[in-house]
Amino acid sequence: MQDEETLPEHVRRNRAHWDDLADRYVANGEESWAADEPRWGIWGIPEGEVRLLPDQLDDRDVIEFGCGTAYVSAWLARRGARVTGIDNSPAQLETARRLQREHGLDFPLLLGNAEDVPLPDASFDFAVSEYGAALWADPYRWIPEAARLLRPGGELVFLTNGLILMLAVPDTEAEGPATDRLRRPYFGMHRNEWPDSDGVEFHLGYGDWIRLLRANGFEVTDLVELRPPRDATTTYGFVTAEWARDWPSEEAWKARRR
Repeated sequence: MQDEETLPEHVRRNRAHWDDLADRYVANGEESWAADEPRWGIWGIPEGEVRLLPDQLDDRDVIEFGCGTAYVSAWLARRGARVTGIDNSPAQLETARRLQREHGLDFPLLLGNAEDVPLPDASFDFAVSEYGAALWADPYRWIPEAARLLRPGGELVFLTNGLILMLAVPDTEAEGPATDRLRRPYFGMHRNEWPDSDGVEFHLGYGDWIRLLRANGFEVTDLVELRPPRDATTTYGFVTAEWARDWPSEEAWKARRR
């Protein structure tokens, strides 16, 4: 683990940001740990509908980038994977370790930066991020790290905000949810700082994602655009189910290491 003072500025800011937010995500972590089936994203869409995970996880080495309370890691461990979770927030990991004890699951949880993971090359068969690093780490740093850590043929899946949503969502929560108006440019997307947030997010255009993945030895195998059912609800106020039925509010990229 890097010393605090040597971490990149956005990593330090996001650590403080998520330590402050951690209490708000305890209940969601507890519910997700107890779930019988993985449910993805802000709408809780079942794995059976979106099929983000490999069919076979037994005896496969898996890393979760930005694991938070580690419920995704728990889902994978129950399917027979040898899981390692890494997260930037000590407070989030404190909840994850408590839930490990309560559910009788034990797998490594590392405090660290997904852009600089202290593990050997070619250590894993599968890498996953539900938001986590996919949203809060610099893709030009964490995608090369994912490539380094995956074995040839290894798979990467990451879920993040839908690109169209990021173009349409207002700057502040007080302005309400996304509408059909585009509010910011598509070209030049990368680092984003919202006026009412202390954190630093990262978003890329579709072409930038494809070029970045290919430059790091990945073949893009799918782009899953999640669509909630009509009666779906979410605790987040920046998007409505009606909007997300018309345009993808979340997207999941799937890629394979060549």
